[in-house]
Amino acid sequence: MEIEKTSLDGCFIVKPRIFKDERGSFFESFNLKTFKEITGLHVNFVQDNQSISSKGVLRGLHFQKGEYAQAKLVRVIKGSVLDIAVDLRKHSPTFGKHFSIELNDQNNYQLFIPRGFAHGFIVLRDDTVFNYKCDNYYDKKSEDGIRYDDPNLGIDWKCKSSDLIISKKDQELPFLMI
Repeated sequence: MEIEKTSLDGCFIVKPRIFKDERGSFFESFNLKTFKEITGLHVNFVQDNQSISSKGVLRGLHFQKGEYAQAKLVRVIKGSVLDIAVDLRKHSPTFGKHFSIELNDQNNYQLFIPRGFAHGFIVLRDDTVFNYKCDNYYDKKSEDGIRYDDPNLGIDWKCKSSDLIISKKDQELPFLMI
């Protein structure tokens, strides 16, 4: 497993070593010891979530606040997404900045998103299966988000807005106050 820093402090790309032969392929998707050695972070994932979505579905930008803040390790099991992380930590040098990466079932990359970040993704292929491990439990009262089209963020979702499928709830999220 190879782990690379991103342009956002505390956010990492996790790249597996994929072994292929005539039977198919195998890879280790996560190793806590290796992750801790390379990043210096110790995470304890307590909840796994999965979504299945059609091409054009945009989910985000979501986060949990307060004592229910969550770090996430996200990956695509089947299909492809453009994954986005936004630093919401007010005292961070990268506050209000975002990072994007394509996660798909070919590269098998994962993105580690620390607490204090918003997260979202746009689905690039039909029937995409998206999985995320969380280091804290979901709490409805602690859920929050920011608008996907916030002009302060300037995120290029690589999709025409007329092709997006977005929940009413996500369309009504507030802009980030910078």
